[in-house]
Amino acid sequence: MIFSRKQPLAEKACATEAFRLAAFAFFAVLASCTSLPKPDIMAQPESSLPELVSEPASEAEPNQEYGAFTEEQLYRAIVGELEANSGDIAAAGDSYLDLALGTKDLGVILRAVQFASIANDTNALLQLGLVWASVDPADPQPQLLLAIEYLEAGAFDRAIPRMARVLELGGSIDFSALSSRTGQLNPQSRAQLIRALEPLLTQFPDDDSLALAQVQLLAQSGEYDAALTALDTARAQVTQTAGTVLLETQILQNMGRADDAARVMRAGVKVFDTDPILRASLARLYISQDKFDDALEQYAILIAQDAENWEAVYAKALVHLEIEEYGEAESLFQRLIDSGERVDESRYYLATSFERQGQLERAIDNYRLVSIGTNNFLGAQQQATRLSIALGAVDAAHDWLQRVSRGQPRLEVLFINMEAQLLQQAGLPAKAKQLLDRSLNRYPGEVDLLFARVIYFDSIKDLASSEADLRSIIAIKPDDARALNHLGYMLADQTTRYEEALTLLESAIALNPGDPATTDSLAWAQYKLGRYEDALQNIRRAFAVFPDPEVASHMGEILWMMGRRDEALAVWQRALEGAPDDPLVTEAMQRLQTQASEDESE
Repeated sequence: MIFSRKQPLAEKACATEAFRLAAFAFFAVLASCTSLPKPDIMAQPESSLPELVSEPASEAEPNQEYGAFTEEQLYRAIVGELEANSGDIAAAGDSYLDLALGTKDLGVILRAVQFASIANDTNALLQLGLVWASVDPADPQPQLLLAIEYLEAGAFDRAIPRMARVLELGGSIDFSALSSRTGQLNPQSRAQLIRALEPLLTQFPDDDSLALAQVQLLAQSGEYDAALTALDTARAQVTQTAGTVLLETQILQNMGRADDAARVMRAGVKVFDTDPILRASLARLYISQDKFDDALEQYAILIAQDAENWEAVYAKALVHLEIEEYGEAESLFQRLIDSGERVDESRYYLATSFERQGQLERAIDNYRLVSIGTNNFLGAQQQATRLSIALGAVDAAHDWLQRVSRGQPRLEVLFINMEAQLLQQAGLPAKAKQLLDRSLNRYPGEVDLLFARVIYFDSIKDLASSEADLRSIIAIKPDDARALNHLGYMLADQTTRYEEALTLLESAIALNPGDPATTDSLAWAQYKLGRYEDALQNIRRAFAVFPDPEVASHMGEILWMMGRRDEALAVWQRALEGAPDDPLVTEAMQRLQTQASEDESE
């Protein structure tokens, strides 16, 4: 630090003191790094960094050796500690990286690794791992550090030798933990890693975690038979744990062997009776098989083993709700609420229980108690509003939503949209229109409210008003792909303004490429213009992503008009298998078949 001649004396004194204290911190940290056991690098949380003291706890011993540091290196280390003290971990890491590479001092290297781990600086960790391994070649820790970094980078040819070196030096690797990092690998990379592990399996046949890693990797690759074979081979050497039971069960489930999975899980639970994860997994397996009584029995055991196993209490309550044992469900949900555990989820499902029993006012009260900002908040308010409207308490429902959203314009707009939709669903379109008109006077130009009114106009077949509001949206927000698509499709489907529709839809697809609804609309406009090949190409794209009956009806009609009637009928029949009597599909079939019969009779 360089002081200006004009710098006030007090500021100079403070800066000097900070510099001096940072120096003490550096030497204290360095001493701890050289004398304490080496840290588990990859599991090093920020809170585990040696404390950066603001006051020295004790002076360094006069004859303590800290390495041969130049004045510049010492300055760099102190700057790094000051940067760390101010919260700039990245800068501190850069300072210590330079110092570690320059001094090759083990204490400095370990300090640099701590900063690089917190910052997730892969490049720095690789450099530090290499220099650490050269300084202390008998230590397995730098080899482990390098193995993990290479593994995550996909450099398996470099990672595997480092893993082998860890084991040769007497260290250990939890290979099962490493394999859990490979779930996102592409199939080719995972296959490469499996092959790369084979020499290690031969070299270290007694390493349990290595054998289990191979099983997990094979399972991740979908090679379930090979995974089971590898697991059977490993049984002679691998100590059975709850984890190995879960691994075998998951493989069997993925193979569609649910009964075998349950058998293995039941046997495992007998051995590991107090393992809550294993027993909870068995309960979930029973639920997937609709064996609800068996699941309830497992949850009851979990609760008996630990009365405050709130996840088990919550899961048990949900099962009771599912099988309509409302009294038991309500009792457990109330217990959770009283204990302050999963309060909002329990309120929501408690309300659901009351609603299913026709106790609508109690349901409304509990839905409204779900806290704002929680996952079920919006769903709870929607249900409460729907039930209030059903009871005829329309004004009370509106007043509640206004009170909850007061001072939060975005939430208020969201609630207005929701309320308008619910009013329309309840057969009260006039009230929905009044609400939207009144709200647009308060929030003029609010595109979400305009679009909600478009939906109302669509429902009463008021094409001119729908178009007016859609054009208002596009004028306010020219890149609103939703409005462009809606208007474009409406013009293509309900008017003869096909060229105008196509222009709008081409703009929409440019803004939202790949969207199946917009692609379907574009295909429909192209069809109306007689561009059948383009239309068929786009409708196939839409149907591949979103095989909806409406898209199927369009694709069938395009194929029919191209003279490919057998293909059209096949498309419609498949759609009706999934959605019997769908009105869009049946209308297209009947209209075109009737037209064909009339044409043939003329």
